[in-house]
Amino acid sequence: MAGRTYGEIPGYPVGSAFVNRTELAMSKVHRSNQGGICGGQDGTESIVVSGGYVDDEDYGTEIVYTGQGGNDPATRRQIADQVLTLGNAGLARSQLEGYPVRVVRGSGGDPTWSPVAGFRYDGLFHVVDHWHEIGKDKFRIWRFRLAALERVDALPAYLSLAGPATRIPSLVQRIVRSTAVALGVKQLHDYCCQVCDIRLTTDAGPYVEAAHIRPLGRPHDGPDVATNLLALCPNHHVLFDAGAFYIADDYTIYATATGEILGRLRIARQHLIGREYLAYHRETHGT
Repeated sequence: MAGRTYGEIPGYPVGSAFVNRTELAMSKVHRSNQGGICGGQDGTESIVVSGGYVDDEDYGTEIVYTGQGGNDPATRRQIADQVLTLGNAGLARSQLEGYPVRVVRGSGGDPTWSPVAGFRYDGLFHVVDHWHEIGKDKFRIWRFRLAALERVDALPAYLSLAGPATRIPSLVQRIVRSTAVALGVKQLHDYCCQVCDIRLTTDAGPYVEAAHIRPLGRPHDGPDVATNLLALCPNHHVLFDAGAFYIADDYTIYATATGEILGRLRIARQHLIGREYLAYHRETHGT
């Protein structure tokens, strides 16, 4: 973690161009001379999007990025499964910690968004989701959805974990959700977590979070309906989204890493849960 820098690099505003990887590395915008992910299991500083993986999807302000590993650099085809270690674990950690990721596009990427030659720094993104799936080459890959910060000045020009803690303004992008649907699910469960049954009480009243089983947004495109929602405390919401546990069709809760039974999801008669959404979560975030 020593020397890890998240955020902007002084002297290199959005749109800065680089002739090659050597020049890019010297700027420290992306310090790795070869790898597409710069960072470690503690977090990711930057990524390069340059067509290195056939499953990458670039939508401009949104990127569905394929993790590292199992790729034949000569053919750019997947020849082995990926695992959630090294840079892949770093991107997942950046989601949990909220670290901004510098995104660099190379000329080998989607021509709609990529430079004609060399590399270009395209700003700060947040990792908003991660999951695994079987890719185009029939091997398991890890996928990371990154969304651009609406303003690059939402973070200080230079943020290093080596320095003292600093209070900074933050900006979170969220898909517009139906608050009426979420409120209905919370009320049906009396603001109690369906996993641990804890009911958090604040001075402003009870608190629980509405968690989507099949995530909203590309490429999941889950619906914002009550059958795709769970009422979870903040701890279990984070663990569920991170794939630390999954739920079987009979509502048994399993630890993903060990297969240990953790309990059973508490259900309400008026709140039907879509088993197709539970199955999707298991396929992308579970075993």
